[in-house]
Amino acid sequence: MKFLIDAHLPPSLKQIFQAAGHDAVHTSDLEGRNLTRDRTLNEISIEQERVVVTKDSDFYHSHLLQGRPWKLLFVRTGNMTLKATKDLFQNQLPAFVEALGTCSLVELERRDTWISASMGAKVDLSDKDAVYGELDKE
Repeated sequence: MKFLIDAHLPPSLKQIFQAAGHDAVHTSDLEGRNLTRDRTLNEISIEQERVVVTKDSDFYHSHLLQGRPWKLLFVRTGNMTLKATKDLFQNQLPAFVEALGTCSLVELERRDTWISASMGAKVDLSDKDAVYGELDKE
């Protein structure tokens, strides 16, 4: 899976994705670096089929209203230390990658990963029966 990590998250997250075999870039790798406009990030996401990983709620609203970016991992953790952020991504990576295989929006919170399914329903990914039950409803 391919990921595009937004400027609101540390560039070092890229190594976590890459270590798990994923293609990941951070906005600091782009020509516009961390000043790259949201519209450009959405275009890259759609053209390259990259999941945007961000804390920026503008992407959340854009995804819900316009289907942009292509897929979204919306990070709702608030401020965390770098170590706590890396630990969270390391621990939750398999769950949200699996969810992004079939869903276009996944929300990551401090203790949970959620699939935002149709009609705003949220499914706790630690409950596999609930995950597959919700996916079957779509």
